[in-house]
Amino acid sequence: MMMKRRNFIKTTAEAVPLLSLFPADLAGMIRETPPGQIEKRSLGKTGEKLSMLGFGGIVVMDATPKEASSRVSEAIDHGINYFDVAPSYGDAEIKLGPALEPYRKDVFLACKTTERSRDGARKELEQSLKRLKTDHFDLYQLHAVTTPDDVKQIFAPGGAMETFLAARNEGKVRFLGFSAHSVEAANALMDQHNFDTVLFPVNYTTWYGGNFGPQVLERAHDKQMGILALKAMAKSPYPEGTTSKVPKCWYQPLTDPEEALMGLRFTLSHPVTAALPPGNEKLFKMALELSSRIKPLSDEEIKMMKEKGKAGTPIFQYPMA
Repeated sequence: MMMKRRNFIKTTAEAVPLLSLFPADLAGMIRETPPGQIEKRSLGKTGEKLSMLGFGGIVVMDATPKEASSRVSEAIDHGINYFDVAPSYGDAEIKLGPALEPYRKDVFLACKTTERSRDGARKELEQSLKRLKTDHFDLYQLHAVTTPDDVKQIFAPGGAMETFLAARNEGKVRFLGFSAHSVEAANALMDQHNFDTVLFPVNYTTWYGGNFGPQVLERAHDKQMGILALKAMAKSPYPEGTTSKVPKCWYQPLTDPEEALMGLRFTLSHPVTAALPPGNEKLFKMALELSSRIKPLSDEEIKMMKEKGKAGTPIFQYPMA
């Protein structure tokens, strides 16, 4: 039955990757908008409600302590309560820990590890807890899982999953999730374990131009997982030979406010709890300023975004090249 279901999802998505798989109807999601603040949405079955924009730790990478505190404070003032960071983001953990400390009890803090072994994941978990000045993470995630070999290592004897389960039993993490950069890896992870959340690219160009996304969102939605989104404000890969790139962005981002708004609206028209804007502090600030205008796309706008996405160059595609 599971194999037939997987084949059905794959065949359907390959044939017609339509937004109609997830119409701009968020009736199944609890949504609240406190006065003067950003909308909050329910996170799968966890009982948590997160701001529909999250704060990626890269925003404070290489910042001074004063700059880090200012950026975190501004996000809090807008109603941001979802913060996500990882050891691979340079000194982001070191900068975010003190800046977030005054607000820790009121926010949902997510962290990640690229370690695939039990011992490596344990070492990184303990280091991250110390750097972030907390005794637990609300969400701990396997980071940037891409290949079937990654998944095999994670679930093998002595693999990272042993640390994840132990840490949850110890109260050092509340929920377990993963981020993935391929449909293949995301599906394999969902086959192996009932994770609480998935963090995955949801972008109009990868969706329509790369056939990348519908397969994962449908399965995660069916499993009542919390869906968190990356790359809502991505435009395309940098053209070959580009020498001037936006800091902290390995892809070409949407820098025009109206285009960025449409990118965010596309992503958040799906049953996505929250989108993480780019780690570039100027683009993050722009997303904050646009937040009050984020609303589901109309049918006409969906058609327009489909044509725009099909004409673009995606940064991810399915199947993997």
